[in-house]
Amino acid sequence: MFGMLPYNQNRVGYKMKDNWEKQLACAESCRRCGNTFQNKDRRLLSVYDHEPICMECKNEEEKRPDYEDMSRQMIATCMETTNKPYGDPASYCFHHFCPFKC
Repeated sequence: MFGMLPYNQNRVGYKMKDNWEKQLACAESCRRCGNTFQNKDRRLLSVYDHEPICMECKNEEEKRPDYEDMSRQMIATCMETTNKPYGDPASYCFHHFCPFKC
């Protein structure tokens, strides 16, 4: 499944969008598999490309051998960019690991 992903796994330094809350809340579909989100469906941001993904795709993402390293890199970059602690619910970092619903 992951061999067909249209993202570059080296994009941790990729500019985190200023409108991430709107992007996450208003996502109509998973950027990975294309499944449509219902309002109550949980979603979060990929640690690889910061795009909204469904829980099934997040579970698959977590199985990747480089997931732990990418997560650490994303957290460090995120905290540096936002000047907020990792566990702050208002932080961009938080929504890479804690699901969000509309």
